[in-house]
Amino acid sequence: MIFGKRIRLRGVEREDLPLFVQWLNDPLVIEGLLYLAPLSLEDEIRWFEKLADHPPSERPLAIEIQDGDTWRMIGNCSFHNISSTNHSAEVGIFIGDRTVWNTGYGTEAMQLLVRHGFESLNLNRIMLVVYDDNARAIRAYEKAGFVLEGRMRQARYRHGKYGDEFIMSILRSEWDAAQRKMEE
Repeated sequence: MIFGKRIRLRGVEREDLPLFVQWLNDPLVIEGLLYLAPLSLEDEIRWFEKLADHPPSERPLAIEIQDGDTWRMIGNCSFHNISSTNHSAEVGIFIGDRTVWNTGYGTEAMQLLVRHGFESLNLNRIMLVVYDDNARAIRAYEKAGFVLEGRMRQARYRHGKYGDEFIMSILRSEWDAAQRKMEE
């Protein structure tokens, strides 16, 4: 497990799937995700069973917060498209529990994931794609150190209109500099 100040990241378990299905069928939750279709529990079970074929570093991690004496899952995050040649990867995250939106948990989860990517997976560059109208996510990514590096114009179609997608990234050198600054 990877522990932060208020959250922890752990491997996803089969028991987590019903909650994922609930979240991924919530129109507000999926508004900022690349995912569109309604999801059944059977779909999610098939997804989960295929995870065994993925390298451990590309398996999703449940995001949990302390709730009294127990831990409560609020979302998940993961690396994918890891390139051992380029020491780079793409990252994805979602907070499915809307009761904890705007509390900083997404930012903290992204910070933990970035730390894990640089310190444990020896990555040099971590990138993500975010919709241009997802201000809450963009703000969280910026707080985690990501910078805008590009725009894919009219790359998505939703709700009868085209929208842009931003490419954001953080480099190991940028993260190292931020860590040194925090220690001063």
